[in-house]
Amino acid sequence: MDSTSKLKQVFADSLGLPLEQITDDLKYHSLPEWDSIAHMSLVAAIDDTFSITLSTDDVINLSSFAAAKEILTKYGVNF
Repeated sequence: MDSTSKLKQVFADSLGLPLEQITDDLKYHSLPEWDSIAHMSLVAAIDDTFSITLSTDDVINLSSFAAAKEILTKYGVNF
């Protein structure tokens, strides 16, 4: 599974959304499922899936699916 597919699955599982709803346009607080509690669950799932630990700044800047991809590239994940 490529990195984009893995990340989409993490978002879908953490937010309880269908995969087809996970696009670069998906933004934090753009739907009720992505609240602050789901955000922290998403961060933990990203950490586990990609074997990293996001910095506090990265957690704060994780404002969209597109932003997640940008952040993960800093940790050596290729998209």
